[in-house]
Amino acid sequence: MWIQIFKDARYFQILFQSIFLGYGIIYLQWKADWWLYTAYFTTSLLTQLFFEKWLGKKEIPFLKRYKAAIPSVLISSFGLTLLLKTNFLWVAVLAAFISIASKFLIRIKGKHIFNPSALGIVAAIFLTGKAWFSPGQWGSSTVILFGVCCLGIIVTTSVQKLDTSLAFLITFAALLFIRQIIYLGWPLDFFVQSISTGSLLLFSFFMITDPKTTPNHTAARIIWSMLVAALAFYLATFKWVNGAPVYVLVFLQPLVPVLDLLLAAKKFQWRTAPPILPPVGGEGKVGELSKGLRIKFS
Repeated sequence: MWIQIFKDARYFQILFQSIFLGYGIIYLQWKADWWLYTAYFTTSLLTQLFFEKWLGKKEIPFLKRYKAAIPSVLISSFGLTLLLKTNFLWVAVLAAFISIASKFLIRIKGKHIFNPSALGIVAAIFLTGKAWFSPGQWGSSTVILFGVCCLGIIVTTSVQKLDTSLAFLITFAALLFIRQIIYLGWPLDFFVQSISTGSLLLFSFFMITDPKTTPNHTAARIIWSMLVAALAFYLATFKWVNGAPVYVLVFLQPLVPVLDLLLAAKKFQWRTAPPILPPVGGEGKVGELSKGLRIKFS
């Protein structure tokens, strides 16, 4: 069990997201909306349960499928908890339902298209008008900058998607530097404050890097991340769009299947511990496994 946990980066991401939530409540003194958090997690888990039972592969036991999906469900729930605010229970339920349901209903070649939490956030905001993206709650500080970067690097390198984070963040920061420092001549403090917001760093290391909704090929991921960064920079700088990276991510994710077609590569699979299979044949030195595979035991 513990070997599987250490091999699966999702468990580390859940741990780090828990730390972020605790940091916000304790250090930043957020109002702890426990009813909202409960709605996100409960709805997400029940939605996953429903679709696993309804659409799940019959050859795989239902409880095994559901248990394997729980880490991803928790990550999506934390994404909603950390970034989406609403005063209405039904809006929270809707956001969580759309997040998880999209993984089952919007798929191409066995790969879901949209980042679940990003789609839930955008859908709740645009469909209801009673929810909002809350990047300002994170403030801007050195603690957030170094904390999120360090923890984010650990997770993204574990799933081999650090290139996605760096391509987005470097492109976004470079465009911001050119405009603020070179073109407008603002003090360097303005630039540092702009790129050290908690929401931007969380997006860079924990949302855009979702390995199930990014291009499979390294070059395609870099190109796609730079495109997301450029469009997000334009909307945030010239159109004053709050939470622009999240909106752009959802808007551009239909391009991912196209890039996967143009630049083919192996589809990402979460790493898990290999099964430990006992030898067959009693106390003999040669055990026979399924499908004719024979392994010699010392």
